[in-house]
Amino acid sequence: MRKLILLAVSVLMTTISIAQTERKLLTIEDVVLNRNLTAKTYPVRWVGASDSYAVVEQNNLVAYDARTGKQRTLITLDELNTILDTNFKTFPPYAFDDENALVVSAHSKRNIICLKERKVVSAAKVPVGENLTRQSGKGNLYAYTRENNLYLFDGEKEIAVTAEQDKNIVYGQTVSRNEFGISGGIFFSPDASKLAFYRKDESRVSDFPLLDITTRTGTLKSIKYPMNGMPSEHVSLGVYDIATGKTTYMQVTDFDEERYLTNITWSPDSQRIYIQVLDRAQKNVHLNSYNAATGEQIAQILTEHNDRWVEPQHPLVFLESDPSRFIYSTDNRDGYWNLYLCNDKGDVQRLTKTDASVQYVSQDAKYVYYTSAEVSPVDNHLFRVEIASGKQTRLTQAEGWHTATMSKSGKYFLDTYSSLNVPRVVELGRTDGKPARELFRAEDPTVGYNYAPIELGTVKSADGKYDNYYRLIKPLDFDPTKKYPVILYVYGGPHSQMVQNTYLAQLRRWEMYMAQRGYVVFVMDNRGTSNRGAEFEKAIYGQCGQAEMADQMAGMKWLMSHEWVDKDRIGVHGWSYGGFMTISLITNFPDVFKVGVAGGPVIDWKWYEVMYGERYMDNIHNNPEGFEKTSLINKAKDLKGKLLICQGAVDNVVVWEHSLSFVQECVKNNIYTIDYMPYPVAEHNVYGRDALHLYNKITSYFEDFLR
Repeated sequence: MRKLILLAVSVLMTTISIAQTERKLLTIEDVVLNRNLTAKTYPVRWVGASDSYAVVEQNNLVAYDARTGKQRTLITLDELNTILDTNFKTFPPYAFDDENALVVSAHSKRNIICLKERKVVSAAKVPVGENLTRQSGKGNLYAYTRENNLYLFDGEKEIAVTAEQDKNIVYGQTVSRNEFGISGGIFFSPDASKLAFYRKDESRVSDFPLLDITTRTGTLKSIKYPMNGMPSEHVSLGVYDIATGKTTYMQVTDFDEERYLTNITWSPDSQRIYIQVLDRAQKNVHLNSYNAATGEQIAQILTEHNDRWVEPQHPLVFLESDPSRFIYSTDNRDGYWNLYLCNDKGDVQRLTKTDASVQYVSQDAKYVYYTSAEVSPVDNHLFRVEIASGKQTRLTQAEGWHTATMSKSGKYFLDTYSSLNVPRVVELGRTDGKPARELFRAEDPTVGYNYAPIELGTVKSADGKYDNYYRLIKPLDFDPTKKYPVILYVYGGPHSQMVQNTYLAQLRRWEMYMAQRGYVVFVMDNRGTSNRGAEFEKAIYGQCGQAEMADQMAGMKWLMSHEWVDKDRIGVHGWSYGGFMTISLITNFPDVFKVGVAGGPVIDWKWYEVMYGERYMDNIHNNPEGFEKTSLINKAKDLKGKLLICQGAVDNVVVWEHSLSFVQECVKNNIYTIDYMPYPVAEHNVYGRDALHLYNKITSYFEDFLR
């Protein structure tokens, strides 16, 4: 009997051993192309303004009543194909105009299907154009751009809103290089009677040449690139009256002509336009209202100033229960992004009272719903605040990062969340405090792969004021008595948060790939990154890279205090701002970092664009000492370790002048430890199968010089 037990144990252990050895390691193809390693989604949405939610099940669109759970089939795929005369193999993307009106695009038309009558009640043609924008609500007006002009499509014919011949002037496109929350240039009024649009004059902006090698002899393509301290674009806002065909420009007189016009907001009655006007120095913002018909300024509602910077990012949101008041979002008044109730008289009342960054979600007659970091900087939870009393209530309980959509009634919400070891969960939540109902739980997509554990923790910032969050991956089969090489993966710049309590903590699969091959991989957010308040984020002002490096070195000091770290084999890798950080670290701390790989790096902030660069570094004419201190041209002579720079040759974000100038400085100083890998047809990032080459190159560089 004892022999049988021992035999069974032996077989079990052998089976476990075989199972462990059969678990796969990631390949570079997995790192770049394998979408199956991402947790599955569960696309679910509210059915119009009802308390029912819809989901596709077995290729049929099904609705569930949030209160009772009762199920009903809205439409089958076969019915949809018959109604639209299509042959969809899977249920296509859809939306709801209302509870009974399903919207599906087919045959270049926006089809509205009446679910009760099972027929198409509207089939409006969708025009083809860049920056295609449809009016809000149920109408079928579209606006779009072609080359540098703006067009309107009324369902039957195209109307030219502008007819500009000067290629330096463009209409209806995004401006200010997508800073300040700007993502488009076309704004229909709520009643669709008017069309607001940006006009951008780039006549004074310098050209920068990009080389297109795909033509027979090579072609230079010039882009407009306003560099720090040099002339910038002039932006204005026009309003086109669709009935009369007349265009009126808003009479903005604040600051000078290189001001920024951001977060365009229409009043609910379509009579007024609100603009957050920011000076070029980005230290002053005015919230102004304008008469949409005449262009005259009605009022300057409020102003903000900050000696470092102000950065408006969010349009106004009017209260549905009281259109005379609106929600204004800023981090300049109380140190964190919060929501404020305002009116046209300039009365300001703080709505969310929390020392954490807040993001508006939605509202009903009684409450405003928002997400915030008040539980933890690496968690994101849904809250509501009562408009009348200011009472705040937390609505999500499970740890992790939550995103939610509210039902129109405010009684329910669809909550999608994940945490470090939870891939994705979708729940139907209730605002009355009763338990949520789980709708979906994703399986672990990494099953079958030998992933090493990921640790989350904190290290004190260099100034001792903050807990900086990190993720740490130790090698497979980690042995604390051995010493391992280390790779610091870094970004470190504004508007980033590399470490969150999401599934695998925002892991980039290449990190796990390297951990599987014997490296310790360390990633940490430093001062200057997002979601930690204005003081944390603005610590970098005027000297980009300095506070960031100090914090990263505090993290490295903690990491190097462990016996299992090989202090003679430490490397660093990052892209864009992370490329700037990589070269900053390897040149400022050559005794620590032996190998670096920098992608698309900023080298000197005088070559970077106005909108982003002047916010954090000021104008080169005002801050010469800061530019001198942060320039990596001055650090090229200090390079001792091996450095590989990877650069898209047609990069229109961090233009080629940066990295080529650094290489030239290395040549000048006989620094021969530098290597260079251009990607001839890539822009700022390298995508698709080209990325296979990139990640093989990065990996082999560390394998060759850090092993």
